[in-house]
Amino acid sequence: MLESCRNAQERWGGVNLLIDRWLAGRQELVARFIAISSATPMPSANAHELQHFCQALVDYVSAGHFEVYEQLTNEAKAFGDQRGLELAKQIYPRLEVITEAALFFNDLCDNGDCHDSASLSFELKRLGQLLRERFELEDCLIEVLHTDHQHHSEPAVAAV
Repeated sequence: MLESCRNAQERWGGVNLLIDRWLAGRQELVARFIAISSATPMPSANAHELQHFCQALVDYVSAGHFEVYEQLTNEAKAFGDQRGLELAKQIYPRLEVITEAALFFNDLCDNGDCHDSASLSFELKRLGQLLRERFELEDCLIEVLHTDHQHHSEPAVAAV
């Protein structure tokens, strides 16, 4: 997962400040995920690290939904990119499901339900699989809805 994160930063880094910040947030999220999921004993004993992970998780998914996805969609609309808009229409519902799962994990930890090492281990494994899927979907969106538009200098003007 960390290697995939580095590849995304190498591929799209410097293209757009918003995407750069978002990918940096992804890298922080992945690093924190690896740290808590490989900790022995499970981080239930270290509530501070778990809290930092949850904050990075919420920050990342929020930035995606409230900033990046909107920016990418607006860009596709400006360029008249029907293919990109159709892809977004197909991918966004799955991203929403994964966001809900991430927020559910955060709520579990906020409620103190993550302090059992066995349940935390299970929930982290499940979340890790969902995050991998999310990163792949997001990378696809960045590729289609942003990178393709870099080859065009001016967005399409809608017919009046």
